[in-house]
Amino acid sequence: MMIHEITAMAGKYKQRKRIGRGVGSGSGKTAGRGQKGAGSRSGNSRKFQFEGGQMPFFRRMPKFGFTNHDFKTHFWVVNLGDIIKAPAFKSGGEITGASLIAAGLIRDDSKNVKILAGFVDETTKIGAKFTVEVNRVSASARKMIEDAGGSVNETGTRRDRVRGVDRNSDDKTPKNLTKKLKNQRWHKLRAEAFARGEVLKKN
Repeated sequence: MMIHEITAMAGKYKQRKRIGRGVGSGSGKTAGRGQKGAGSRSGNSRKFQFEGGQMPFFRRMPKFGFTNHDFKTHFWVVNLGDIIKAPAFKSGGEITGASLIAAGLIRDDSKNVKILAGFVDETTKIGAKFTVEVNRVSASARKMIEDAGGSVNETGTRRDRVRGVDRNSDDKTPKNLTKKLKNQRWHKLRAEAFARGEVLKKN
């Protein structure tokens, strides 16, 4: 057999290795489990982080510093296809956090609301007219709603308001620059200046 004769079917159906069928089978006696210990017994299962009982590596690591994990923005994600199918929005109407709760599409108002264009074909036109006022709306969902004669008003999240981002404008760049964003902007401007053959210095 040559390499060009191997098809996509080669190796697709591999026979299961039957272990524990005697010492003459090639994988008998201990059946690949080694000798003694919990791993050789049936019903054994352990986490992949298990290190034999010693103090795990992630517990030995020193913990210090700051993390943004606790400040992550969480969303209730609602697909436009689910909204169209909901009886409450069959003939259009106002889409807000409260109306989505009443329709049973989200649980409560503990998170921000984001509407995506899921379960809707791009060629499909929305027959109903919606007035949307939620925290976030994806670009494709916004286009579908506005093409159907509806309107979209993104109120933004707390993070958007802190950073000075207007979700309804074409320019969604932050206006209130944090230290990190200022550094990013500086490095971008310096790279652009370097590409022009100039040297940009901080004032």
